[in-house]
Amino acid sequence: MAGKLEGKVAIVTGASAGIGEATALALASEGAQVALAARRVERLKPVAERIESNGGKALIIVADVANETQAIDIVHKTKAEFGRIDILVNNAGVALVGDIDGANTADWRRMFDINVLGLMYVTHAALPIFKAQGSGHVVNISSVAGRTVRAGIGAYNVSKWGVNAFSEALRQEVHKQNIRVTIVEPGMVNTEINDFITDPIAKQRSEERRKSIVPLESEDVAVAIVYAVTQPLRVSVNEILIRPTDQGW
Repeated sequence: MAGKLEGKVAIVTGASAGIGEATALALASEGAQVALAARRVERLKPVAERIESNGGKALIIVADVANETQAIDIVHKTKAEFGRIDILVNNAGVALVGDIDGANTADWRRMFDINVLGLMYVTHAALPIFKAQGSGHVVNISSVAGRTVRAGIGAYNVSKWGVNAFSEALRQEVHKQNIRVTIVEPGMVNTEINDFITDPIAKQRSEERRKSIVPLESEDVAVAIVYAVTQPLRVSVNEILIRPTDQGW
């Protein structure tokens, strides 16, 4: 049987690991052709090989979404290779958490460059294609931190609240063109995201919090994304909040 996304083309940023990798595999399993975008080509190659070994099509694009030129190239290369784009999953992101007082402000800039501006650059480049087609779907990976605030992750909170605000403003702008916008807000997920935290105290706190519960797996979030993008065109799933069962915050 044909998959629900047969003939569709998807872009997944941050596709080299975690939620991005799981989402790329899940979309491909439903028949989508997938452009895999990330900085680490050595991590993208095995993902592409898994997709292609199952009869799918994958395009590797080495890019840093924080670089506007490279972010735009993700969209242009995908369109050139596959002829269209139907789904954009803006997953690339970092959680450089830590207290506001005494923070390394370079972490703030890097986080905003990736989590907010990178997401906006890729979306901006994809919109003309979606409008010309008369359809498209933007899925922005936010976080529980985009809905709630907690001491120790203030700058990360701001970046994810920014994702939510941008997503809703975009939805209001483009819904008449059959372009759908979804934000997915995971709670704690078992990924490598803690590895990039530069503040040792914040890193320890985050690791202890993760160990205190049974976190989500990346595949759990990917299933939610597939649900959103496989709904009939008349259905726009705007927000999915997904937490581990025993996460209370």
